Amino acid sequence: MLFDGVDLLDVTGPPEVFSLLRRETPDASGYRVELAARTPDAVRTAAGVRVVPDVTFRQAVERRIDTLIVPGSVRMDEDRRVHAVTTPEVVAAVRELAARSRRVASVCVGAHLLAAAGLLDGKRATTHWSTAAQLAADFPAVRVDADPIFVKDGRVWTGAGITACLDLSLALVAEDFGEAMALRVARQLVMYLKRPGGQSQFSVPTEPVAVTRRVDELRHHILRNLDAPLTIADLARRASVSERQLTRIFKTELGATPAAYVESVRVEAARDRLESGDDTLDRVAAACGFGTADTLIRAFRRRLGTTPTDYRRRVRG
Repeated sequence: MLFDGVDLLDVTGPPEVFSLLRRETPDASGYRVELAARTPDAVRTAAGVRVVPDVTFRQAVERRIDTLIVPGSVRMDEDRRVHAVTTPEVVAAVRELAARSRRVASVCVGAHLLAAAGLLDGKRATTHWSTAAQLAADFPAVRVDADPIFVKDGRVWTGAGITACLDLSLALVAEDFGEAMALRVARQLVMYLKRPGGQSQFSVPTEPVAVTRRVDELRHHILRNLDAPLTIADLARRASVSERQLTRIFKTELGATPAAYVESVRVEAARDRLESGDDTLDRVAAACGFGTADTLIRAFRRRLGTTPTDYRRRVRG
């Protein structure tokens, strides 16, 4: 779907994945992509690039659609905060086109359009992390999960922001043409890994955050001492605050409790070791402060929706 102000990569990313599929299939089979808009006129995207639709919404409604892909659009308020846009006429078109589709997928903040059309009621869904709170507030019937890069619930798929549209598109390819074909397309895209949907949108150690000097020093201390206990009591003593105050500071500045933040950093460190080395899970667990392989496995399932062994297999594959 196309509409004024749509994010350009949301529109161009999935068709690029689908076009590369044709290179990998012996008979050049795959998908036929059509862009639909309210009128036949060119649509100006948020990037300023104009895109010409193939058909109008009215023409698209007259045919059967295999997969409807709904991108998103955002606006900035005066405080530079991001808000997803849900134009009534686009929402109406989504609702009508979805009724003609075998499955529906949203890219980035396109999830807000699906929710406004009533397609996410009672379903688990994700979106770009910057508008997840808005999605949950505007549509309480939707079970919003801001962490995964994509979610499938029945015939409806929702994807996280920006480049996660490639991961979502590869997942659609895997569902239709098999995992091996999706991995071949991923190599064409020079993507080192076809990421599982449960993988987090966030990379904790490199995530830019606005923190005070005290918390920044604690973050660096955690990174340098992952094999240490790093209990709340230890961190509170180092910061010269009470445990209760430390928890309040972490929630305010990092959006997580100290324990949750430490676990997320340890998971990221374990990912690096699994990607680049051949250590056993016991050694990885010890080096990253998990203590045992079982604790490492539970943390991976909780954070990434996969196991360390499966993660390493996907990376090495």
